Amino acid sequence: MKILVVQESDWIKRNPHQQHHLMELLGLRGHQIHVIDYEVDWKIDKKNSEYKYKSPRQEFNKYKKIYNTENVTVIRPPLIKLPVFNYLSILHYHKQEIKRQIKEFEPDVIVGFGILNASIASKIAKKENIPFVYYFIDVLHELIPEKIFRNLGKRMIKNTIRRSSYVLTINRKLNETAAELGANPHKMSIIGAGINLKQFNYQKHNGYKIRKYYHINNNDIVLFFMGFLYNFAGLKELAMELGKNKGKYPNIKLMIVGDGDSFEALQLIQKKYNLEDQMILTGRQKYKIMPDLIGASDICILPAHQDEIIMQNIVPIKLYEYMAMKKPVIATKLPGLVAEFGEQNGLVYINHAEEVLELVNKKFNNKREIVKVGLAGYNFIEDNDWRKLTMKFESILEGLILDLLLKDI
Repeated sequence: MKILVVQESDWIKRNPHQQHHLMELLGLRGHQIHVIDYEVDWKIDKKNSEYKYKSPRQEFNKYKKIYNTENVTVIRPPLIKLPVFNYLSILHYHKQEIKRQIKEFEPDVIVGFGILNASIASKIAKKENIPFVYYFIDVLHELIPEKIFRNLGKRMIKNTIRRSSYVLTINRKLNETAAELGANPHKMSIIGAGINLKQFNYQKHNGYKIRKYYHINNNDIVLFFMGFLYNFAGLKELAMELGKNKGKYPNIKLMIVGDGDSFEALQLIQKKYNLEDQMILTGRQKYKIMPDLIGASDICILPAHQDEIIMQNIVPIKLYEYMAMKKPVIATKLPGLVAEFGEQNGLVYINHAEEVLELVNKKFNNKREIVKVGLAGYNFIEDNDWRKLTMKFESILEGLILDLLLKDI
């Protein structure tokens, strides 16, 4: 198959997501993949870029992020780096690129992950009689920074879903949301988040060197978070709670891996409360060392704001990676997580980030309980192998192509 992917996130700089695993594994199975992506962090990166106001078209051949495949090409259309004009860039340049790829690459199927370029691709695919799959991995219109555009984004997603040959989601709650937005229940499936158990191998990555590097003692309990540091991630509140009660939790350390909106605020909290010995801010790290970093922890956390609308339906891939490393997870009680994991399956729920420390003191004050909850999570996710999920995804795409061929007979 030749597969054209369109998304509105940075394929190269952002940590691996659903699409990276599936597409690179399809590449290993001999399929050719072209990805049209978008420099989503252009506002942050603008000051360090040689292209201040407009970046040119770029092409990254044989790009690999996780697996050793040479069948993925990433194409980044030109971008005007000015507010509002960045959206006009997508409408104009992404449309040009999609048409160019259809003419030159001749894809058998198109898979959309975004809003604007997915809408464009779905229209062109319908006109060109190419199967279009909409992969609904998040409530994307709620992520639009400018609130004024969110209703428009929602309408565009509804129209894209209506034009789609098939709709995929990554969990039960998002499946319900997609159906509410108009997805045909007979033409939709769930392909959830997966895990590469060879990479996230709890036996191989015990984190000893990481703990030694950061001067973490054997009796310290390390709470671990990795990912983009959104303001709603609950990390600032947790850090403040640790700072105000430093003497109460002397053996608890907080390790935060990543960068983003709240990084500077966390640095200020660290300085204000003299938390340099208890709060470790590593900044962004390479994905290949994540197993070692997780291995250095005792408990992983997802203390996001319970009322944050964009967190209601998602199940981050990192939870599967935490559980593959046999780490218990303390997470805010969000509908998507409860629907996916239920109770007693490696997750312990809280309502607010400030509750994490007291919960650790009460429930996880001995290693036996940490091991017990971590094992429950591992048992729950061990069958979610990326390769199995990729074959299911491949089967759906090939089925759509075959249906189209049979219609033409």
